[in-house]
Amino acid sequence: MAQGADRDVIVVGGGIIGLTTAVELAESGRRVRVWAREPARRTTSAVAGGLWWPYRIAPAAQAGVWALESLAVYRELAARPAETGVRLVEGVHVGARRAELGPWAARVPGLRAARGEECPGGTGLWARLPLVDLSVHLPWLTDRLLRAGGTLEQRAVTDLAVVPADVVVNCTGLGARELVPDPAVRPVRGQLVVVENPGITTWLTCVDHSSDTSTYFFPQPYGLVLGGTAEEDAWSLVPDPAVAERIVARCAGFRPEIAGARVLAHRVGLRPARPAVRLEREALPGGRVLVHNYGHGGAGVTVAWGCARRAAGLAGPAA
Repeated sequence: MAQGADRDVIVVGGGIIGLTTAVELAESGRRVRVWAREPARRTTSAVAGGLWWPYRIAPAAQAGVWALESLAVYRELAARPAETGVRLVEGVHVGARRAELGPWAARVPGLRAARGEECPGGTGLWARLPLVDLSVHLPWLTDRLLRAGGTLEQRAVTDLAVVPADVVVNCTGLGARELVPDPAVRPVRGQLVVVENPGITTWLTCVDHSSDTSTYFFPQPYGLVLGGTAEEDAWSLVPDPAVAERIVARCAGFRPEIAGARVLAHRVGLRPARPAVRLEREALPGGRVLVHNYGHGGAGVTVAWGCARRAAGLAGPAA
């Protein structure tokens, strides 16, 4: 290896998984560079609604552990919401039942059955959870990386094996489908509508497991985020006006004041789904190391810190 090679890392991918992993590595004493094909504001992470909750992610047991580790970090960051973009906000998962969740649920502070007026659907779970404003959080992660001595470069990668570092960390999300290549990575299209908030201060989710739609709204500082869809193998990034109308109507079914809210933006993101997250190490020629950290589906925010710590461990000890 080259001089200082045991500390040199290139993280490929600049969404929340890549940036969080890079921060974890840099703060452990490594010399870290992030190579990202596009700025963080244009990644799938930037489109995310931002609620912490293990959603569409496997393997379930490990995901629960990663999620709880991340929850502990976000609860600390919520003490500085203007800086970090993380707030603790109350809300309800309509139709959710504690018995249907994994062991992780017992360790979520304050998670309980919803009471009366808290749950329009009658049955649900109430909690005060991290709600992350990615328009603030992604730049904050970038600044934290830079303060730790890391660097960020907009650069496309076509072959992981020739990336010039002794440790390469693959956090390319959906890009891993072609880059690895890994055909098990598939897009799950999510469409959102952002409207002026008519005074809603709590979040709500209601998942329909029998279709590719769900209903949710998240009060973010920049507006009320309405959703959504989960269309498997759909690649279009163009918002569908008819889908947007149905999203608004479903949300207004829970809070009628949403129906008249002025639309601020339409968003589409492609979640990088996989039957299970790939978080593992493999060898590259010349004694180098490749660590994979991708396939988090719709739960990238939820598991980011737990997965970052695992990836940093797989990269090996810093000098």
